[in-house]
Amino acid sequence: HADIRFAQLDGQPLHGYLNQPASSGPRPGVVLIHENRGLNPHIRDVARRLALAGFTVLAPDYLSTQGGTPSDEDRARQAFAEMDPVLARRISLAALAALRERGATKVGALGFCWGGGTVGDLAVNATSLKAGVVYYGRQPKSADVEKISAPLLLHYAGLDERVNAGIPAFEEALKKAQKKYTLYVYEGVNHAFNNDTSQARYNKQAAETAWGRTIAFLKEQLKA
Repeated sequence: HADIRFAQLDGQPLHGYLNQPASSGPRPGVVLIHENRGLNPHIRDVARRLALAGFTVLAPDYLSTQGGTPSDEDRARQAFAEMDPVLARRISLAALAALRERGATKVGALGFCWGGGTVGDLAVNATSLKAGVVYYGRQPKSADVEKISAPLLLHYAGLDERVNAGIPAFEEALKKAQKKYTLYVYEGVNHAFNNDTSQARYNKQAAETAWGRTIAFLKEQLKA
C-alpha cells in the first residue's frame, strides 16, 4: 500500500491511496470514493479491508487539485460543498483508467455519502464500470439512469430522510430502464452508519450486514 500520484489533470497531479492484496496475478479493481471529509484514515482503513478481500483498491483524494485533504474536517466539507461536479467526474474517470492500466481485470466503484453520489455519477458516465456500490449517496437524475450499464448495490439508512427522498424517483427510473440493481434500507440507523470513527452515527450490525453484502456483490460482479 502506498500514497501514489496516479494521473495528471490540467497539469496538476492527482494523488490517491493504493492498496493491493499480497498475492500476485491479475485481480479486480475498486475505485473507493470517500465522504465529504476527504481521504482520511477511516477511508484508508476501508481500502485495506477491500484489499484483504482480494481487490486492488485506489482511493483518490478528490481535493488533490486544491492542495490535498486538509486535517480540518469543516474546511474539507466546505471544499466539497463548492466542488465542481465535472472535476469530481474527471478524477473518478482518471482513477478508473489508472486501475485498468495497473492490470485490474474488471473495475467497480464503492462510495460513501458524497462518494456514494459520485459513484452514481460515474455509473452514468463510464460504460466500462462493471459494478457500483452506493452507501447513502444522492441519486443521479432520472433522465440519466438509462445511461447506466453497471449493476448497482444501494445501501440507505432508514433515518436519512434527506437522501431517501430521492429513492422513489430513482427506483422508478431504474425499473423503467430495466437496470440491474439491489436496494436495501437499514431501518433505525443514521446516514453514515458505516463510519466506525463516528460514535454518533456508527451502527455495528447494519455496517457488518452491508459490508458482507458489498464484498459478495463486488466478488460476483468483478470475477474474471
